[in-house]
Order: sequence, then structure tokens, then C-alpha cells
Amino acid sequence: MSISVTRIAVVQMEPTLGDVAGNLGKIKERLDEAADAGANLIVFPECALTGYCFSSREEAAEFAEPTSGENLAALAAACATRQSHAVVGFLERDGDRVYNACALIGPGGLIGTYRKVHLPYVGVDRFLDPGERPFAVQDAGGLRIGMHICYDGAFPEPGRVMSLLGADLLVLPTNWSEGMESGAEHLIATRAFENTVYALAANRIGEERGYRFIGRSSIADPTGKVLAFGSPDREEILYAEIDPATARRKHLVRRPGEHEVNRIADRRPRFYDRLVQPNGRV
Repeated sequence: MSISVTRIAVVQMEPTLGDVAGNLGKIKERLDEAADAGANLIVFPECALTGYCFSSREEAAEFAEPTSGENLAALAAACATRQSHAVVGFLERDGDRVYNACALIGPGGLIGTYRKVHLPYVGVDRFLDPGERPFAVQDAGGLRIGMHICYDGAFPEPGRVMSLLGADLLVLPTNWSEGMESGAEHLIATRAFENTVYALAANRIGEERGYRFIGRSSIADPTGKVLAFGSPDREEILYAEIDPATARRKHLVRRPGEHEVNRIADRRPRFYDRLVQPNGRV
């Protein structure tokens, strides 16, 4: 399914730890606002439904829900009403396992979920189970998106894998706190440039149990140009017009027959074996 130029939105917000009902209300309000502004895809931060800085697995598990839970169902109803797609961070419970996850929801309901693969030793990630599914690309009304979360973006491999799978847009819900200012400035543009895709980060703001979150959400195009960049301390919605055809055009011709590059076709994987050798950790 092809798609023409589409408008996307990144919601930079301040969730409240443990206030799922309040966070859900805020998410639905921002979804309505972005849809009114013409956005077809609206992306929210990591753990937008729950907050992030839980102090134990038991505390976090109280607020985790299965993909069939009532809060995702409420978001599905909102997406159906607005004929929009949304990516929302939440804590997923599956049996006795708990994941840092995000869900892609469309007018027809839940499309797919992603479970965070790389877990840093901070916040709720200290207590959760690492994602075990391969990176994948999901269809959002013809727009092919690859989802990953926060610390995953510090590794180039996820973005490259999803780009090879055909992603038009790399989506990174995140909770970047103090110390990630330089990463917030450069990471998304770099991932976009190196993979010739669109990329975005949806970060949060505010303070939670001693951590201050730095905002600076962003959207970048396949040349690495930053299309929108958020403030460090304000709730806001960033918008950008994106053209999937641009992300699918990997062969870049600067001067025909003289200067042509393709960052996908020009790779030489046989020289990259060291990247997938075990490092002593699972």
C-alpha cells in the first residue's frame, strides 16, 4: 500500500507516576488536538500511560496491563473516532512477565506492539524483562514504521535492521533525563541520515523521584535535516510533513554518473561480522 505526503505529530508531555487515568485523559486530549491539526500519526513518550521511575517490580506490575486491557481499548476507540494512528508507551503484562512496551493503534484497533530490547539500569527498566521479539516494521495506513524505545536508540543496529525491513519512519518513544542533552540533539538526525529514513523521538518533561527529564523531542528527514525540535521544559506538540517515497528512494544522485550514493546497497556486510559476535552478556 502506497501513501502520499502525510502529517505526523510528536507529543511532548509530562506523565504523572502511577496516575494511569489522568495520563490516559491527557493522551486522549493531545490526540484530539493533533488530529484536529491534521496529523495522521501521533507519537507519545515512553511509559506515557504509567510514568517511569518505579522503585520495584512489584510497584510497576500494579500498573502493567495486557494488550487486551481497558486503557489500550480506550485509545483504540479514540483512534477509531479520529481515524488516526497513535504510538503510546505503556507497561505490558504477559503472564508473569512485565515489559517496557509501546503499542501502535489505528482506527481498526491494535496493530502491533514492541517490547524494549535494551534495558539500562535506571528507573523501571531495572526490574523488567527484556524484549525477546525481533525488530519489525508495522503498517500504519501505508506508512511503514519501526518502533523501538529510548535506550534502544543508543545502538545503531535496531534502526538499521528496521530500515532494511523497509521502514519509512523510525519511531523512538523515550524518557531521556539529564545527561542525554547531546544525544537528544544529535541521535535522531544521525539515525535518519545513516539509514535514509525519517526518524523521530517523543520525549517527556518534568521531574519524577529525583530525575529531571529534558524534553527536546525531534523529527528528522532522510537527509538528517531536523524538521522540528522541542523545548527542554514545555509540553507541546511537534508537527512535520513527511513523504514516504523520499525514504524509499535510497539511490541518491547528486551528479549523474559522477556522484551517486546508496547507504543501503553500498553496504559490505561481510566486513561487519564482529558486530554480531557474543559479548558475554545475553
